[in-house]
Amino acid sequence: MAKAAKKNPTAPATSTAQPVSRIQAAPAPGSSSGPISADQIRKRAYEIYLRRNGGPGDPTADWLTAERELLAERR
Repeated sequence: MAKAAKKNPTAPATSTAQPVSRIQAAPAPGSSSGPISADQIRKRAYEIYLRRNGGPGDPTADWLTAERELLAERR
């Protein structure tokens, strides 16, 4: 005669619940998932210039820093 299967009280219960999907926050106003515009980079580079109080600096480095900052904010 076959033995009846015993229930294991320590075994996790099976669930039929569906996993909850993650809800993503809506993008901030003015941001988009498209490419960053030259105007956005220009404005950020100017902000970087102002952070230096208008002191000497490299405009190309400011532009590249602005691009990096804007890309990092989108991640």
